Amino acid sequence: MVAVTGSDRRVRAVAAVSDGVSEGVLLLAGVPLGDPADASARLRDALATADVVAAEDTRRLGRLAASLGVTVGGRLVRFDERAERGRTPELVAAIRDGATVLVVSDGGMPVVSDPGYRVVTACVGAGLPVRCLPGPSAVLAALAVSGLPSDRFCFEGFAPRDDRPRRTWLRTLAAETRTTIFFESPRRLASLLVVAVAELGGERRAAICRELTKTHEEVVRGSLAEVSAWASARDVLGEITVVLAPATPVTPEPEDLAAEVLGLVADGRKMRDAAREVGEAHGVSTKALYDAALRARE
Repeated sequence: MVAVTGSDRRVRAVAAVSDGVSEGVLLLAGVPLGDPADASARLRDALATADVVAAEDTRRLGRLAASLGVTVGGRLVRFDERAERGRTPELVAAIRDGATVLVVSDGGMPVVSDPGYRVVTACVGAGLPVRCLPGPSAVLAALAVSGLPSDRFCFEGFAPRDDRPRRTWLRTLAAETRTTIFFESPRRLASLLVVAVAELGGERRAAICRELTKTHEEVVRGSLAEVSAWASARDVLGEITVVLAPATPVTPEPEDLAAEVLGLVADGRKMRDAAREVGEAHGVSTKALYDAALRARE
Protein backbone atom coordinates (compact mmCIF):
# COMPACT_ATOMS: atom_id res chain seq x y z
CA MET A 1 0.00 0.00 0.00
CA VAL A 2 1.09 3.59 -0.58
CA ALA A 3 2.22 5.36 2.57
CA VAL A 4 1.13 8.98 2.55
CA THR A 5 3.30 11.28 4.66
CA GLY A 6 2.60 14.87 5.58
CA SER A 7 4.88 16.12 2.81
CA ASP A 8 3.00 13.92 0.30
CA ARG A 9 -0.35 15.46 1.07
CA ARG A 10 -0.08 18.01 -1.70
CA VAL A 11 -3.76 17.65 -2.62
CA ARG A 12 -4.93 19.00 0.72
CA ALA A 13 -2.64 22.01 0.39
CA VAL A 14 -4.77 23.32 -2.49
CA ALA A 15 -7.52 24.47 -0.11
CA ALA A 16 -8.21 28.19 -0.25
CA VAL A 17 -8.85 30.52 2.67
CA SER A 18 -11.58 33.16 2.37
CA ASP A 19 -12.62 35.47 5.22
CA GLY A 20 -10.89 33.18 7.67
CA VAL A 21 -12.91 30.11 6.60
CA SER A 22 -10.96 27.25 5.06
CA GLU A 23 -12.51 26.11 1.76
CA GLY A 24 -11.95 22.78 0.08
CA VAL A 25 -11.38 22.06 -3.57
CA LEU A 26 -12.91 20.07 -6.41
CA LEU A 27 -10.32 17.87 -8.13
CA LEU A 28 -10.94 16.38 -11.58
CA ALA A 29 -8.52 13.54 -12.27
CA GLY A 30 -7.75 11.66 -15.44
CA VAL A 31 -7.60 7.91 -14.80
CA PRO A 32 -6.08 5.17 -16.98
CA LEU A 33 -8.05 4.11 -20.04
CA GLY A 34 -6.93 0.53 -19.56
CA ASP A 35 -3.36 0.12 -18.35
CA PRO A 36 -3.09 1.00 -14.63
CA ALA A 37 0.56 1.93 -15.16
CA ASP A 38 -0.66 5.13 -16.84
CA ALA A 39 -1.84 6.47 -13.47
CA SER A 40 0.01 9.58 -12.36
CA ALA A 41 1.63 10.06 -8.97
CA ARG A 42 -0.80 12.91 -8.33
CA LEU A 43 -3.78 10.61 -8.95
CA ARG A 44 -2.37 8.09 -6.46
CA ASP A 45 -1.95 10.84 -3.87
CA ALA A 46 -5.44 12.16 -4.48
CA LEU A 47 -7.06 8.74 -4.10
CA ALA A 48 -5.31 8.28 -0.77
CA THR A 49 -5.89 11.75 0.67
CA ALA A 50 -9.16 13.16 -0.71
CA ASP A 51 -11.98 13.45 1.80
CA VAL A 52 -14.53 12.29 -0.78
CA VAL A 53 -13.94 10.27 -3.96
CA ALA A 54 -16.87 10.54 -6.37
CA ALA A 55 -16.51 7.72 -8.91
CA GLU A 56 -18.57 6.89 -11.97
CA ASP A 57 -18.37 3.22 -10.92
CA THR A 58 -17.23 2.59 -7.34
CA ARG A 59 -16.41 -1.08 -7.97
CA ARG A 60 -14.27 -0.24 -10.97
CA LEU A 61 -12.51 2.49 -9.00
CA GLY A 62 -11.92 -0.02 -6.20
CA ARG A 63 -10.21 -2.40 -8.63
CA LEU A 64 -8.05 0.42 -9.98
CA ALA A 65 -7.01 1.49 -6.49
CA ALA A 66 -6.12 -2.09 -5.59
CA SER A 67 -4.03 -2.49 -8.74
CA LEU A 68 -2.18 0.72 -7.81
CA GLY A 69 -1.62 -0.42 -4.25
CA VAL A 70 -3.58 2.56 -2.94
CA THR A 71 -6.14 2.60 -0.15
CA VAL A 72 -8.93 5.10 -0.79
CA GLY A 73 -8.71 7.21 2.33
CA GLY A 74 -11.97 9.14 2.18
CA ARG A 75 -15.63 8.41 1.62
CA LEU A 76 -16.31 6.68 -1.69
CA VAL A 77 -19.58 7.64 -3.43
CA ARG A 78 -21.16 6.75 -6.76
CA PHE A 79 -21.20 9.62 -9.25
CA ASP A 80 -22.55 8.27 -12.52
CA GLU A 81 -24.82 10.10 -14.96
CA ARG A 82 -27.95 9.30 -12.93
CA ALA A 83 -26.45 10.23 -9.57
CA GLU A 84 -24.73 13.44 -10.67
CA ARG A 85 -27.72 15.77 -10.50
CA GLY A 86 -28.82 14.69 -7.03
CA ARG A 87 -25.35 14.39 -5.52
CA THR A 88 -23.89 17.67 -6.82
CA PRO A 89 -25.37 19.90 -4.03
CA GLU A 90 -23.97 17.50 -1.43
CA LEU A 91 -20.47 17.65 -2.93
CA VAL A 92 -20.56 21.43 -3.27
CA ALA A 93 -21.58 21.73 0.39
CA ALA A 94 -18.70 19.46 1.40
CA ILE A 95 -16.22 21.58 -0.56
CA ARG A 96 -17.61 24.75 0.99
CA ASP A 97 -17.03 23.17 4.41
CA GLY A 98 -13.38 22.48 3.60
CA ALA A 99 -13.38 19.02 1.99
CA THR A 100 -11.25 17.92 -0.92
CA VAL A 101 -13.57 16.15 -3.39
CA LEU A 102 -12.01 14.01 -6.11
CA VAL A 103 -14.10 13.19 -9.21
CA VAL A 104 -13.04 10.31 -11.46
CA SER A 105 -14.72 8.57 -14.40
CA ASP A 106 -14.33 4.99 -15.58
CA GLY A 107 -11.48 6.02 -17.87
CA GLY A 108 -9.93 9.23 -19.16
CA MET A 109 -11.00 12.69 -18.02
CA PRO A 110 -14.24 13.47 -16.18
CA VAL A 111 -16.62 15.93 -17.91
CA VAL A 112 -15.51 14.80 -21.41
CA SER A 113 -18.60 12.72 -22.30
CA ASP A 114 -18.57 11.58 -18.66
CA PRO A 115 -20.08 12.93 -15.43
CA GLY A 116 -18.61 16.07 -13.87
CA TYR A 117 -19.97 19.06 -15.76
CA ARG A 118 -22.76 19.85 -13.29
CA VAL A 119 -20.51 19.84 -10.23
CA VAL A 120 -17.88 21.95 -12.03
CA THR A 121 -20.39 24.62 -13.02
CA ALA A 122 -21.91 24.56 -9.53
CA CYS A 123 -18.48 25.12 -7.94
CA VAL A 124 -17.60 27.85 -10.43
CA GLY A 125 -20.92 29.55 -9.69
CA ALA A 126 -20.27 29.31 -5.96
CA GLY A 127 -16.76 30.72 -6.29
CA LEU A 128 -15.15 27.46 -5.10
CA PRO A 129 -11.78 26.28 -6.45
CA VAL A 130 -11.67 23.69 -9.23
CA ARG A 131 -8.42 21.96 -10.16
CA CYS A 132 -7.44 19.33 -12.72
CA LEU A 133 -4.97 16.48 -12.33
CA PRO A 134 -4.08 15.81 -15.99
CA GLY A 135 -4.13 12.26 -17.20
CA PRO A 136 -5.08 9.91 -20.03
CA SER A 137 -7.60 11.01 -22.66
CA ALA A 138 -9.15 8.72 -25.27
CA VAL A 139 -9.68 11.76 -27.51
CA LEU A 140 -6.02 12.77 -27.67
CA ALA A 141 -4.73 9.19 -27.65
CA ALA A 142 -6.87 8.32 -30.68
CA LEU A 143 -5.86 11.50 -32.50
CA ALA A 144 -2.18 10.78 -31.89
CA VAL A 145 -2.27 7.25 -33.34
CA SER A 146 -4.78 7.90 -36.14
CA GLY A 147 -2.27 9.13 -38.69
CA LEU A 148 -4.69 11.95 -39.59
CA PRO A 149 -4.02 15.72 -39.41
CA SER A 150 -3.74 16.91 -35.82
CA ASP A 151 -3.09 20.65 -36.19
CA ARG A 152 -6.84 21.44 -36.00
CA PHE A 153 -9.48 19.09 -34.61
CA CYS A 154 -12.88 19.01 -32.93
CA PHE A 155 -14.56 16.57 -30.55
CA GLU A 156 -18.22 15.63 -31.09
CA GLY A 157 -18.91 13.41 -28.07
CA PHE A 158 -21.07 10.35 -28.85
CA ALA A 159 -22.59 9.95 -32.30
CA PRO A 160 -26.43 10.19 -32.36
CA ARG A 161 -28.15 6.84 -31.83
CA ASP A 162 -31.09 7.12 -34.24
CA ASP A 163 -30.89 7.10 -38.02
CA ARG A 164 -32.42 10.50 -38.86
CA PRO A 165 -30.41 12.63 -36.37
CA ARG A 166 -27.34 10.58 -37.20
CA ARG A 167 -27.66 11.41 -40.91
CA THR A 168 -28.27 15.08 -40.14
CA TRP A 169 -25.21 15.14 -37.90
CA LEU A 170 -23.01 13.46 -40.49
CA ARG A 171 -24.08 16.01 -43.10
CA THR A 172 -22.73 18.78 -40.84
CA LEU A 173 -19.35 17.04 -41.08
CA ALA A 174 -19.39 16.92 -44.88
CA ALA A 175 -17.58 20.26 -45.14
CA GLU A 176 -15.74 20.12 -41.77
CA THR A 177 -12.12 21.09 -42.45
CA ARG A 178 -10.89 19.95 -39.04
CA THR A 179 -10.20 16.35 -38.04
CA THR A 180 -13.26 15.11 -36.14
CA ILE A 181 -13.15 12.76 -33.15
CA PHE A 182 -16.17 11.06 -31.63
CA PHE A 183 -17.20 8.04 -29.54
CA GLU A 184 -19.46 5.23 -30.66
CA SER A 185 -20.90 2.08 -29.14
CA PRO A 186 -19.39 -1.12 -30.60
CA ARG A 187 -22.95 -2.36 -31.24
CA ARG A 188 -23.73 0.63 -33.48
CA LEU A 189 -20.34 1.08 -35.14
CA ALA A 190 -21.06 -0.97 -38.28
CA SER A 191 -24.40 0.75 -38.97
CA LEU A 192 -22.91 4.19 -38.36
CA LEU A 193 -20.10 3.55 -40.84
CA VAL A 194 -22.54 2.39 -43.51
CA VAL A 195 -24.42 5.68 -43.16
CA ALA A 196 -21.14 7.63 -43.08
CA VAL A 197 -20.17 6.14 -46.44
CA ALA A 198 -23.54 7.18 -47.86
CA GLU A 199 -23.40 10.73 -46.50
CA LEU A 200 -19.67 11.54 -46.72
CA GLY A 201 -18.43 9.28 -49.49
CA GLY A 202 -16.38 6.12 -49.24
CA GLU A 203 -13.04 7.82 -49.89
CA ARG A 204 -12.95 9.97 -46.74
CA ARG A 205 -10.16 8.70 -44.47
CA ALA A 206 -10.86 7.44 -40.96
CA ALA A 207 -9.33 5.51 -38.08
CA ILE A 208 -11.22 3.21 -35.71
CA CYS A 209 -9.45 3.02 -32.34
CA ARG A 210 -10.57 0.13 -30.14
CA GLU A 211 -9.65 -0.65 -26.52
CA LEU A 212 -6.97 2.05 -26.30
CA THR A 213 -4.09 1.15 -23.92
CA LYS A 214 -5.70 -2.21 -23.12
CA THR A 215 -4.41 -5.70 -23.88
CA HIS A 216 -6.38 -6.00 -27.12
CA GLU A 217 -5.78 -2.45 -28.40
CA GLU A 218 -6.44 -2.17 -32.13
CA VAL A 219 -6.30 0.71 -34.61
CA VAL A 220 -7.86 0.21 -38.06
CA ARG A 221 -7.00 2.90 -40.61
CA GLY A 222 -8.31 3.35 -44.14
CA SER A 223 -11.05 4.91 -46.21
CA LEU A 224 -14.59 4.99 -44.81
CA ALA A 225 -15.47 2.24 -47.26
CA GLU A 226 -12.60 0.08 -45.99
CA VAL A 227 -13.25 0.56 -42.27
CA SER A 228 -16.98 0.06 -42.87
CA ALA A 229 -16.28 -3.31 -44.53
CA TRP A 230 -14.00 -4.23 -41.60
CA ALA A 231 -16.65 -3.40 -38.98
CA SER A 232 -19.44 -5.16 -40.89
CA ALA A 233 -17.44 -8.39 -41.14
CA ARG A 234 -16.95 -8.95 -37.40
CA ASP A 235 -18.48 -8.63 -33.96
CA VAL A 236 -16.70 -5.50 -32.71
CA LEU A 237 -16.24 -5.30 -28.95
CA GLY A 238 -14.78 -2.77 -26.52
CA GLU A 239 -14.52 0.99 -26.20
CA ILE A 240 -14.54 2.72 -29.61
CA THR A 241 -13.14 6.10 -30.62
CA VAL A 242 -13.53 7.19 -34.27
CA VAL A 243 -11.25 9.73 -35.94
CA LEU A 244 -12.51 11.21 -39.21
CA ALA A 245 -10.26 13.04 -41.64
CA PRO A 246 -11.07 16.65 -42.55
CA ALA A 247 -12.97 17.35 -45.73
CA THR A 248 -10.94 18.53 -48.68
CA PRO A 249 -11.90 22.17 -49.34
CA VAL A 250 -13.43 22.72 -52.77
CA THR A 251 -12.46 25.99 -54.43
CA PRO A 252 -15.34 27.31 -56.58
CA GLU A 253 -14.78 28.34 -60.18
CA PRO A 254 -14.64 32.13 -60.85
CA GLU A 255 -17.71 31.84 -63.12
CA ASP A 256 -19.72 30.47 -60.18
CA LEU A 257 -18.96 33.61 -58.14
CA ALA A 258 -19.41 36.23 -60.86
CA ALA A 259 -23.03 36.92 -59.84
CA GLU A 260 -21.89 37.60 -56.25
CA VAL A 261 -19.34 40.15 -57.53
CA LEU A 262 -21.93 41.84 -59.75
CA GLY A 263 -24.32 41.98 -56.82
CA LEU A 264 -21.79 44.04 -54.85
CA VAL A 265 -21.23 46.25 -57.90
CA ALA A 266 -24.98 46.85 -58.11
CA ASP A 267 -24.82 48.04 -54.49
CA GLY A 268 -22.26 50.68 -55.43
CA ARG A 269 -18.95 48.87 -55.04
CA LYS A 270 -16.20 49.22 -57.63
CA MET A 271 -15.71 46.08 -59.70
CA ARG A 272 -12.13 45.48 -58.55
CA ASP A 273 -12.99 46.01 -54.88
CA ALA A 274 -15.94 43.65 -55.19
CA ALA A 275 -13.81 41.01 -56.92
CA ARG A 276 -11.15 41.33 -54.18
CA GLU A 277 -13.69 40.93 -51.36
CA VAL A 278 -15.39 37.89 -52.90
CA GLY A 279 -12.05 36.37 -53.86
CA GLU A 280 -10.66 36.63 -50.34
CA ALA A 281 -13.80 35.03 -48.93
CA HIS A 282 -13.61 32.03 -51.27
CA GLY A 283 -9.88 31.70 -51.94
CA VAL A 284 -10.16 32.70 -55.60
CA SER A 285 -7.89 35.04 -57.55
CA THR A 286 -9.10 38.65 -57.72
CA LYS A 287 -8.09 38.93 -61.38
CA ALA A 288 -9.88 35.69 -62.33
CA LEU A 289 -13.03 36.94 -60.60
CA TYR A 290 -12.76 40.37 -62.17
CA ASP A 291 -12.46 38.85 -65.63
CA ALA A 292 -15.32 36.41 -65.00
CA ALA A 293 -17.58 39.25 -63.81
CA LEU A 294 -16.79 41.28 -66.91
CA ARG A 295 -17.69 38.34 -69.14
CA ALA A 296 -20.89 37.73 -67.21
CA ARG A 297 -21.93 41.38 -67.62
CA GLU A 298 -21.53 41.35 -71.40
